[in-house]
Amino acid sequence: MISFSKAAGGIVQSEIRIMSIECEKVRGINLAQGICDTPVPEPVIRGAEEAMRAGRNSYVRLDGIAELRQAIARKLERDNHITADPDTEILVSSGSTGAFLSACFALLDPDDEVIVFEPYYGYHVNTLLACGARPVYVTLRPPDWGFSLDELTRAISPRTKAIVINSPGNPSGKVFDRQELESIAELARRHDLFVFTDEIYEYFLYDGREHISIATLPGMAERTITISGFSKTYSITGWRIGYAVCSARWKPALGYFHDLAFICAPSALQVGVARGLEELPESFYREMSSEYATKRRLLCETLREIGMKPYVPQGSYYVLAEAGALPGTNSKQRAMALLQETGVAAVPGEAFFHTNVENTKDGNQEVSNAGAGLLRFCFAKTESDLLNACGRLQRLAVSSSR
Repeated sequence: MISFSKAAGGIVQSEIRIMSIECEKVRGINLAQGICDTPVPEPVIRGAEEAMRAGRNSYVRLDGIAELRQAIARKLERDNHITADPDTEILVSSGSTGAFLSACFALLDPDDEVIVFEPYYGYHVNTLLACGARPVYVTLRPPDWGFSLDELTRAISPRTKAIVINSPGNPSGKVFDRQELESIAELARRHDLFVFTDEIYEYFLYDGREHISIATLPGMAERTITISGFSKTYSITGWRIGYAVCSARWKPALGYFHDLAFICAPSALQVGVARGLEELPESFYREMSSEYATKRRLLCETLREIGMKPYVPQGSYYVLAEAGALPGTNSKQRAMALLQETGVAAVPGEAFFHTNVENTKDGNQEVSNAGAGLLRFCFAKTESDLLNACGRLQRLAVSSSR
């Protein structure tokens, strides 16, 4: 009998996508999906337009156009202290998700175990599952989202192949500090593990925090796949331009799987991103971080005022907040209640934690999810939209006080 594949049999739609659709139905304000609807920098727009008019609309090399790979190499040297050969160690990809997918299919085998810190970004976990790998979870604990080194060490088994790091993190805003990264690097070297590091929010840093690429630590360049992109920094989430940086030993395999799935990233849009990297001053990135720090403060203060305790993020542009006072027994019901009451969409916290099933002594099963009382809000919005959303949320407090 014909049927779905094993990979497709258990799929469910992303809660981020679901809440965006529900938000459209009520014509609300979408603080669920990280759409990033702030203006695109002029050099990026101009570069893409000029490339299209010049006829640069065909397939390009599977690893990206030379001018973008070279611009990425200069950016890596300046901002990340990573030295990478643009011809042999940089792959331009269809978004950072395309880079992560290619790395997983190139470097992981079915039933390999991969350590993931939770709360996690759902696309990381679902990509691992799609290629047959087995996520193993290590908990990040609020309010600073620290982890236990002993717990991480115990999570490593003979089947462990890699560790996934997302810093600054989605949804927690966690920024891994040097000491934490050094402890992870030591374990990766000792157990001969890959590290896949998603650094797409690297410029969204607050309170003087520093972004550190783990590939710069001793012995890590050859075992680290550094993944990032431009969707967030340049507000071009629909363009799908990302990249992977890795040892020349691994790049051909990553390139093969990226070519198989995507052929290449959009050619003219690569030109636009290259122009952004070349022409935008360093002050652009500082000012962007400052602007988002202001938006972070506005949203966190609003959430605090209405009784939804926020876990103030160290980086990225998301806030996890306590939502236990909202109607419902799980985060999906609470997210829907908030949407119906205020017209503001958030993502159910359960989307970022695995569901734990335990057998009880009486033979029953106990199901739990650490995200049941949390919602995730995105503040990558225009100032007017964010102010509107915060005004709507404040009406919730008025309604609750009646």
